Amino acid sequence: MAQEIERKFLVRGDGWRDGITGSMAIRQGYLSISAKATVRIRIFDDARAVLTLKGPPEGISRAEFEYDVPLADGMAMLELARPNVVEKRRHLVPHGAHTWEVDVFEGAHAGLVVAEVELDDADEEVQLPDWAGKEVSHDDRYANATLSRQAGVPAVDPDAA
Repeated sequence: MAQEIERKFLVRGDGWRDGITGSMAIRQGYLSISAKATVRIRIFDDARAVLTLKGPPEGISRAEFEYDVPLADGMAMLELARPNVVEKRRHLVPHGAHTWEVDVFEGAHAGLVVAEVELDDADEEVQLPDWAGKEVSHDDRYANATLSRQAGVPAVDPDAA
């Protein structure tokens, strides 16, 4: 079974910008959100569409299944998802043994910057960069599915422990 294991942190400062090795625009819409599964369509740089099904979280892990779909179908699904759409620019930033994904949100969530690191094991040690602030892995307010249903940025100090 495909599985996603990730930790999520608020980002403080701009120190991460010097390490960017790539970036992409992402628009993602939520077609279904329930206790059993989340169904999302994601468009990368208006060039590629991916349909994702995610199971309920178990700590920092969850089942995840991703499938490429024709771009035209993905665009149509994104329209079906409105208004539950999140827009962001994802930057890839290597640090230690991992490549971090730093998401700079746009539109209704402008000002929010979150970094995620994908792991091979839930107990894996992670070298945290200086710009990683408060961990929000278990804070549902920072889940993209939650953000898609509300405007604005959750009020939390990224430097708080």
